Amino acid sequence: MTTTVESLQLILKDKHNSLTSHAVFSAIRTEADLRLFMEWHVFAVWDFMSLVKRLQADLTTTSVPWYPPANPHAARLINEIVLGEESDLTPKGAMTHFDLYLSAMQEIGASTRQISQFLTMIKKGDTLATALNRAEALPAIQRFVTSTITTCKDDQTHQVVGSFFYGRENVIPDMFQALLKTWCIDPATVPELTFYLERHIEVDSGDHGPAAQRMIDEISGNDPAQMREVLEAGIRAIDERHQLWDSLLIALQQRSS
Repeated sequence: MTTTVESLQLILKDKHNSLTSHAVFSAIRTEADLRLFMEWHVFAVWDFMSLVKRLQADLTTTSVPWYPPANPHAARLINEIVLGEESDLTPKGAMTHFDLYLSAMQEIGASTRQISQFLTMIKKGDTLATALNRAEALPAIQRFVTSTITTCKDDQTHQVVGSFFYGRENVIPDMFQALLKTWCIDPATVPELTFYLERHIEVDSGDHGPAAQRMIDEISGNDPAQMREVLEAGIRAIDERHQLWDSLLIALQQRSS
């Protein structure tokens, strides 16, 4: 029996609420906890851009010779997201959000060794699995990143949009608001991270999230079968993030015990 779009939307709503109220956010009680959180989370900040770039490749023309995109409206939406994510205006000038996050990690003394070593391996042409292993990324991080990159490589465009919107743009503002409300950190002591979080709350809820929702409407709005696959992809993405947070929560609890 095929699950209806309406049923999937209800499942997704419940999973969204569970993720945004995850206990991992209130478990961050010290700067040492925050450093550990960032050392894990930076991999999600990185693989986010692979979702963005897969959609840009699908919805625009990035090859030479150029030809007009099939859906100019969808092309504009993803290009607007790329502009903000890859070259946002920050207090330090134009920066990728990934570089902004690295700067925030350095501000608080979080280690960037693993993510830097991982990127060095990727640039040299190592496989994803090899790079993750050589960087000594923990199994939960490896599972999360591998799931994201598998989505980028193997799923159809509408499924990638579903993962991107429901698993990232639609949930990030609520997650970051929960973090800011429940952590035991003075925002004044971590101004760059606070800027990063508040910037994502502002942009993702006001611009990028609605743009991603419109992409879904453009690509799959009139196709119930595709909409089911969009929602199923979103559910999988949220489940993967929930598993990552579950593992991080255990790591935080083990630190404090």
